[in-house]
Amino acid sequence: MADSSFDVVSKVDKMEADNALAQAHKEVEQRYDFKNVGASIAWSGDKVMMKANSEERVKAILEVFEAKLIKRGISPRSLDTGAPYASGKEFRIEATLKNGIEQDDAKKLTKLIRDEGPKGVKAQIQGDELRVSSKSRDDLQAVMALLKGSDLVALQFINYR
Repeated sequence: MADSSFDVVSKVDKMEADNALAQAHKEVEQRYDFKNVGASIAWSGDKVMMKANSEERVKAILEVFEAKLIKRGISPRSLDTGAPYASGKEFRIEATLKNGIEQDDAKKLTKLIRDEGPKGVKAQIQGDELRVSSKSRDDLQAVMALLKGSDLVALQFINYR
């Protein structure tokens, strides 16, 4: 019997992220605690730029955006946020959405599969994806459960055959 396999990826649906940003923008515009403080959230190229007149308010905008991402089914682990920094009279946070599994995270995932996963399961890094294969489908399902429990990156499983 041929080996069964699946791919582990980390992708963010751009349209869902755009919808979450639009909802966060709408809430920031309407909320009383964000009135007259220069609070805003918008795309700035590939990044999301959040601005407010104090560090606490810009962090509150980030929390609103993360809540909207969660409602849209996007893990907050796929959001890479920087620290708040002052720019003139306002504070800013830049955030990017991570697509693909980085090389060092992929190495950690393969090590996790080797150490804690069932015997006979092979994991190969293929660019920004990870292919996991085994003769037993039950072993593959055990690996899926193991990877869902790890908190390294937001993962999706595709091409299960």
